[in-house]
Amino acid sequence: MVKPKKKDEAQTLVDSIVKGIQEKKGLEIVILDLAKLNSTVCDYFVICHGSSRPHVGAIADSVEAEARKATGYGPRRREGFSNAEWILLDYLDVVVHVFQEPVRQFYKLEALWADAPRTLVEGE
Repeated sequence: MVKPKKKDEAQTLVDSIVKGIQEKKGLEIVILDLAKLNSTVCDYFVICHGSSRPHVGAIADSVEAEARKATGYGPRRREGFSNAEWILLDYLDVVVHVFQEPVRQFYKLEALWADAPRTLVEGE
């Protein structure tokens, strides 16, 4: 049996992350493809926001559940659950950022990585 290429594994992970976000009605989902940029720490950022602390926490929990279902593993690191203003889930090749909207607007990750090709995920 041929092992899937890293790109295929990362895409499967990204797809499961987006599914987890959509299941909890995460807002303004953006995928940044960082693989083509020099000196990046991962291949993809998946960014979204929720409307409240409980909403942000629920989105992150859903992402973890869907990713584990699709890949069999959880994030290497998880940060930000205590205040749920910005939750980060690090899957090594893919890093997920789940914000509250004001925090997302303040840090502007999409602008920081403006050179990266981006995909806007349409709502259901």
